[in-house]
Amino acid sequence: MKVTPDHTCRVFGSPWADVYCTDIDSARHYGKHWHATFGLGLLESGAQSSASGQGQVEAYAGDLITTNPGEVHDGRPIGGASRRWRMVYLEPAVIASMLGDPQSCAVADVELTRPVIEDERLRAALRELFRRVENDGAGQQSNGAHVLACEESLVQTCALLLNVHSTTPAAREIGGDLRRVRERLGDDLLNAPTLTELAAMCGLSKYQVLRRFEKTYGVPPHAWLLQQRTERARGLIRNGLSLAQTASACGFSDQSHMTRLFIRHFGFTPGAWQKVGVRALQ
Repeated sequence: MKVTPDHTCRVFGSPWADVYCTDIDSARHYGKHWHATFGLGLLESGAQSSASGQGQVEAYAGDLITTNPGEVHDGRPIGGASRRWRMVYLEPAVIASMLGDPQSCAVADVELTRPVIEDERLRAALRELFRRVENDGAGQQSNGAHVLACEESLVQTCALLLNVHSTTPAAREIGGDLRRVRERLGDDLLNAPTLTELAAMCGLSKYQVLRRFEKTYGVPPHAWLLQQRTERARGLIRNGLSLAQTASACGFSDQSHMTRLFIRHFGFTPGAWQKVGVRALQ
């Protein structure tokens, strides 16, 4: 008879020292404790009962769960032997950086208002953040563009959390020239900037840059950057550069990565495009 462990846990780092994720499948009963970080999680399977700052609560598969710094909580499975959940933990400084002007915003006054949340948009954003951070931890795409993608997911997730499920006041809309952001992305395709750098360039918060760039140009900065790389690759291949050289010259992690984006962007492979160029030269 196969014995299933009563507790398994994986921990994932991220591109930032003050953000990390966990993936836990456990039958254990956790005693009362607290964290110095904000926590946002997704109960993937099973169910649990836990103490919170608002009393005893229950969460079921698909629910989001939160904790504030210093909030005492515990946890035990209900309705089954175990439950699985994934969490992202954020140092208070990360939340402060999402508020637009950390110097004038007291993060100590920010509180997540509900220990259990049903929110489809936030759930989808959190799942995408988990996916990108896990890929980063596996070293699959360890480059500037992937860091930008991770940061976009982090900012999107935090914005949905803070704007709807916290005591944070609505952000004040201010001006900013997004042409400089687009030019910075296009000028150096090999060294992608962070969202923090792009926000500083135009005096906006990271979420404002993300939202307004997509509204203006149709896609977020990371997607725009990848499309620019793919367009440049098309030109280099047409001019006779090999596929491997092109992938390196355009900042793709490898030739397979370039192929996947080529198919997504154009509908055909770099190899098929290369053959078109060869025939054109004959």
